Amino acid sequence: MDKAKLKIQQFKQREQDILDASLHLLMSHGEDKVTVEQIAIEVDIGKGTIYKHFTSKTEIYCRLMFDYECALKSKLEEAIELADEGDYSAPARVYFSGRMENPVKARLFQRLEEKMLANGEEKEKLAELERVRQETIEKINSSFGRRIAEGRLKDAPPYYYYMAYWALTHGAVELYHNHYCQSVVDDMDGLMEFIMEAGVRMGLDPSTKK
Repeated sequence: MDKAKLKIQQFKQREQDILDASLHLLMSHGEDKVTVEQIAIEVDIGKGTIYKHFTSKTEIYCRLMFDYECALKSKLEEAIELADEGDYSAPARVYFSGRMENPVKARLFQRLEEKMLANGEEKEKLAELERVRQETIEKINSSFGRRIAEGRLKDAPPYYYYMAYWALTHGAVELYHNHYCQSVVDDMDGLMEFIMEAGVRMGLDPSTKK
């Protein structure tokens, strides 16, 4: 590998290390307590090196959320292809696992986005994030439409399903963090799994095996 390619590879790896360290710190301490200095220490680089990759903490946060949404979008596209081939619940499995497998991260990203919107920060990057989400919504709604036309899902406007998925996953994430629920639920992970299973079966014809 020549020096130029090696330098690019090292740059990309360091950028990913910064993102990984930032996510770890955010999930451990919360966004109000994380500083650029802490991120630099976690990665074992100088603070100035952070700014060779990102202009601010909020840009790091946007990149984390963007990568999260893009990863889910890619998995959903693969799942939609599986649904077209007969694995009809594949998109639901991917959606619910993607949104609920890590409730702490999901709630963190919700909170970060709410704060940036309220403060008018990173408008262009948040608009790009919304564009990715809209592409995902359009594709999954088209998949719902095909399943409805085939009689495998209850007849309803396709976006009803997406909105029901959204409500169930967001509600589950809030439930996971609710102090009262934490005090009365003995097996929170089991409850999350139960909710995911209910979501996957939502609207499916009883005769549908997958």
